Amino acid sequence: MGGVDKAMLRVGGTPLLHRVVEALRDVDPVVVVGPRREGLPGVRWTREEPPGSGPVAGLAAALAVLEHRVDTVAVLAADLAGVTSNTITRLVAALDSDEEADGAVLVDADGRRQWLVGVWRRRSLDTAVPADPRGASLRGTLGASSIVEVPALAGEAHDVDSPDDLRP
Repeated sequence: MGGVDKAMLRVGGTPLLHRVVEALRDVDPVVVVGPRREGLPGVRWTREEPPGSGPVAGLAAALAVLEHRVDTVAVLAADLAGVTSNTITRLVAALDSDEEADGAVLVDADGRRQWLVGVWRRRSLDTAVPADPRGASLRGTLGASSIVEVPALAGEAHDVDSPDDLRP
C-alpha cells in the first residue's frame, strides 16, 4: 500500500494495531515488533534487525525480549481486521487440547493456514527459529511443525492488503 503505515490504518474508527492488541487483552506480556506508536500503554516494543527483515526476524526479536517463563506465544500480524479475543481463546484451547502439537493456527475458508494468526508453544518456536532469521518465511520456518488447524470464523482471518480491505 505504498509506504502507508498499515498498522495505524483505521477500520471502524480503530487503528488495526489497536484492534490486534485489544484481542490480546487477556495476555501478558504483549510484545509488538515495529516502530513505537502512541496510545498502547503496557505494550513492550522491540524491532527486528535489520528493520523490515521479515516476519521470522520479527518473531526472533519478540522471543528475545520475552521472559523464559512464557510458555505460550501468540503470533499475530498487525494488519488483522477481524481477530478478536475469542480468536485467541479458541487458538489457546485448540493448542491445549493436543499436548503433542507445537502450535495452533487459523485456517481460512479456502483451507490455507494463516501463519500470522496462531498460538505456539515457546519451546517449539525457540527450536524452529533459525540463528539468522532475516528474510525467512513463517511457512518455511514453522511448516514442518505439528499444527492444530482451527477453522476461521467469518472475517476472522481478514487482513488488510488494499484500500478495499479497510471496510469492517
